[in-house]
This record gives sequence, structure tokens and C-alpha cells, in this order.
Amino acid sequence: MDVSNLLAAQASKFQSVTVEKDTPLDVDAGFLTVTDLNPIDEDSYRSNLEEYLKSTARDGIQALVAALYELPTESSVDGPFTKLPPPTTQLPRAKPLPKPKPPTKWERFAAAKGIQKKRRDRKVWDEEKQEWVNRWGRDGKNKETEDQWIHEVKANADVDFDPVQAARNERKSRVAKNERQRLQNLSRAQTAQSEREQRKAELEKTLAATRTSTASMGKFDKKLEGDKKIRGLKRKFDPTEMSAEKEKQASLAVLSQLDGDAKRARIDKGAGDDVVNVRKAIRAVSKGKGGVVLGRE
Repeated sequence: MDVSNLLAAQASKFQSVTVEKDTPLDVDAGFLTVTDLNPIDEDSYRSNLEEYLKSTARDGIQALVAALYELPTESSVDGPFTKLPPPTTQLPRAKPLPKPKPPTKWERFAAAKGIQKKRRDRKVWDEEKQEWVNRWGRDGKNKETEDQWIHEVKANADVDFDPVQAARNERKSRVAKNERQRLQNLSRAQTAQSEREQRKAELEKTLAATRTSTASMGKFDKKLEGDKKIRGLKRKFDPTEMSAEKEKQASLAVLSQLDGDAKRARIDKGAGDDVVNVRKAIRAVSKGKGGVVLGRE
């Protein structure tokens, strides 16, 4: 029985898994993206937009799936999985490049003397033990003087002199000195940065003053390329429509401010207890007749 016609009819219902286009698709398996650089077929696009978009998306997904199947897979409890390769598409940075930090005092000295920075290894060779030991930390090489079984003591040393404690104090002082220098470098860098920002603010303030020093307040002056518009104070107005609660709070705030001003005025007025109210005193002594009558009497 010849079933070739049935197989051909059945195969015609499915598209080929191989995507062939004039310009090959750019597949980035790291980002799971496909870029199609082929020009748009205007006839297909105008005649049936939905079908054209589905066909283009199908070709891209088929190319991406084919690229994923070519990657090595590993079996796991949840099934086979593939480790994606590093992305090949270069994406722009989300934030600007960080500003370079100011050099420390040692870095400036090393640059002046031509000293090259060399990273020190964490392990050093111990000739006595014939093995590699830590440079710092537990059983470190820097504690060799403290751990040795015999110490040389000067003849004029004190009776209670402890060479182990002296070596330990010396090591601790070196650590404290390094930490102090690190903090000084940080403080110096922050001071330099704050001075630059202050100087920049002063220059911007002076520039703004000079630009508005003309008769037209700088309105008709020639603008240089790259000049920024001077920003003034932006006035804020309350909305014309507000809820009853907000209007009540605003009115109470105004009343409390007026009440506070009145209280301060009364306090300032009666602050001087030693000041005599002359008019009130004359009215009391003359029994309301006035200062002229009091003078005649």
C-alpha cells in the first residue's frame, strides 16, 4: 500500500524546523533573544498583518529553540536543564561610570617615586618549619617574635619587662597606625570632594549674579553654547479646591499664628516691669483731672 501521498499531506500541515532567510537571524542564547534584520515584506504586511506577525514570531522562536537544543544538557531530578552561555549583546549601562577616587597619600608618593604596586601573597615560606604559613591571622608569620621560645632582653631592661607583651604591643601599634592612616585618607578624600563642591557652588552663584547684572536682567544678552537656564525660586500655590477638613486645618493654622503673634506682643509689652506708665500714674494721682491741674496744685 502506497502511503506516500498521505505522509506528504500530513507533512504539509507542519512547517520546517529549519529557518532559512536571506539574512540569518541573530540569536543570543544568553539573553534568550532573537534579532531579525530582514526587511519587512510590505505585501504580506498589508494584506494580513496578524498572520505576518505570527509567522515572524514563529521563525524567531524556532531559531531560539534550535539554538538551545544545541547546548550541552545535564540531567537532574526535575529533568534535563541547560546552562546558558554568556550573552553576546552589548547593553548600555543603567547608570553613569563611577567617578575616580582621589589618590591617597601613599599612591601620590608611589607615583612620584615610580613604585609599582605589587600584591602580597597570603602565604609565606617558613625556613624553620619548612612549610607555607599565613602572613597574618592565626599562626601568622607576623607573630613569630611573640611565639618564639627564647627572647633577647637588654641589660638595662626593667625587672618586670615582658618581651612577649612588648612584641605584641608593637604589632598592635602597627595595626593601629595603618587604621589611622586609612581613616586619614578617607577624611582627606571627603574634604577634597566637599571643597570642590563648595567651589563649584560659589562659581555657579557668581555666574548667575553676573548674568543678571545687566539692565535687562540678562534677558537680551547673548547666550553661549552650553549655558544652562538659571533656575529661580518656584512659588507654590495652594489648590483652589480642597476638602473641608484641609480647609479647616489651614484656617486653624492661620488663627494659631495670629494668636501667637498677639501673645508675643503682649509679652513684649509687659516685659519691662520697671517701666512706669506715666499717663496712668498722672490720672490716678490727679483723680482724672489731668496733668495741668496737678501742676497748678
